[in-house]
Amino acid sequence: MGASIAERVSTNEIDVACDVVVVGAGFGGLYALHKMREIGMSVRGIEAAPDVGGTWFWNRYPGARCDVPSLFYSYSWSPELRREWRWTNRYAGQEEILSYARFAADRLGLRKLIQFDTRVAGATFDETSKQWVVETDRGSHLRARFVIMATGGLSVPNTPDIPGVADFKGSIYHTARWPQEPIDFAGKRVGIIGTGSSGVQVIPMIAKDAKQLVVFQRTPNFSVPARNRPLTDADHRSFEEGLETYLASLEQSDFGRVPPTAFTADVPPRDVQWARYEQLWQEGGSGGFLKAFPNILVHPDVNEVCADFVRQKIRETVKDPKTAAALSPSGYPFGVKRLCVDTDYFDTYNRPNVELVNLREEPIEKIMADAVDTASRHFELDALVFATGFDAVTGALLAVDISGRNGATLKDAWSEGPKTYLGLTVAGFPNLFTITGPGSPSVIGNVITNCEYHVEWIAECLTHMRQHNLATIEPDGEAQIAWGAHVAEVADRTLFPKANSWYLGVNIPGKPRVFMPYIGEGYRTTCKEIVADDYRGFVFGKTAGHERVAAE
Repeated sequence: MGASIAERVSTNEIDVACDVVVVGAGFGGLYALHKMREIGMSVRGIEAAPDVGGTWFWNRYPGARCDVPSLFYSYSWSPELRREWRWTNRYAGQEEILSYARFAADRLGLRKLIQFDTRVAGATFDETSKQWVVETDRGSHLRARFVIMATGGLSVPNTPDIPGVADFKGSIYHTARWPQEPIDFAGKRVGIIGTGSSGVQVIPMIAKDAKQLVVFQRTPNFSVPARNRPLTDADHRSFEEGLETYLASLEQSDFGRVPPTAFTADVPPRDVQWARYEQLWQEGGSGGFLKAFPNILVHPDVNEVCADFVRQKIRETVKDPKTAAALSPSGYPFGVKRLCVDTDYFDTYNRPNVELVNLREEPIEKIMADAVDTASRHFELDALVFATGFDAVTGALLAVDISGRNGATLKDAWSEGPKTYLGLTVAGFPNLFTITGPGSPSVIGNVITNCEYHVEWIAECLTHMRQHNLATIEPDGEAQIAWGAHVAEVADRTLFPKANSWYLGVNIPGKPRVFMPYIGEGYRTTCKEIVADDYRGFVFGKTAGHERVAAE
């Protein structure tokens, strides 16, 4: 093993020294920059993009839209930001969300803290100074006591290795790295691979312009209508009137997928369930479906009724029976993959210029200069779109060469799957924090409020350390193991592991099959109890002598 970053870099070669380095300038990173500055820390941000926004900067494909209502997909901690910003649609599109991130960064004066167009190549914990040395792809080095990884759970694109893709001479696009300039598909023969959330959103948009659109689908996904519409004054008034209750609910509820009553709830009659699903279908949005009945994600019989309902809606919408059957999910429960929210997705397959290719019946064999060959057909194409998602939750963290105590790397520590305590910290990596990391609610529910909670937890922790003259914090190994077992046990009591989803990392070849998000309720309560119990499960290092002491 070569010398670490810390060993290679002398004090004279440090370009920036600060208390905290924040990696990423999405909504979690922006709030971390603001909050660290607010508690009196010197802080520097590093962002790979030329602007703020995180995933909403990169995912600018036509139709990109949030599946959380915009009034709730907002910072909850700032009355000023809330008063000064007005959302225009029930479900905000990418452009509006990016504008909101830019507005927040400007309003809070955060841009001057961020080094843009810069990637973090590596970070090494220097045990002598008890500080991190962070190296960027520009060759600069930063030294900081704390590193906050706000790199996002959906930020590293996944592009499958298909034979011949390098030979394709037409245009190739990935939904997670869409060009900033508009793309004209008029008169083009376009192929798209993938029918997850991004595919479901972009397919109807491309179909409106393309001469021909060929959709290559391996696994059909459950999708419900968004019923998006402009927000009215009445919508804004209603939100403001319920704001106090909503803010209180953020503290009192964890918005977990599986409520405590899930395992004891009765199975409602089929007609009662069907009527409720019809009501939710007309209302639009995914949140209602996932909470339609407390046991929908744990009881196979309840779940199957909902799956039947959606499949029936697909058959009613798609005119060609064979296409409808191919679009109807089967073999896994409803809602245990990311539930898609769409506008005219299934209707799109009634267009004469759209064709669905079922890759389970005729897999792609190779890509050529101007075509895609399946096992039975040849499709000539001018452009190819990959809507193949992300190396989720851990991808961005493992893309950085992170070394902790004794030169141990995060990649090695997570070789059998991610291990964290609360999704916030990792044993052997002192003063390293992961916002919405594996083992936390992360990509489950409203990511903005999940980010907010982690940032506020970290701020409280750093304040505690300053008040008690503590140099380092990391989890105890046994506490980390116990938390990982708890996360897995909660997941195993549900239907979630029964689907080959990116929650388990199965979309990435060679990635360990581990359920990464925490889906139980009580997460915030648990975190608060741990803090109240003198940070139970954590180990601190004192400033004087740097000796390590378990929190008691």
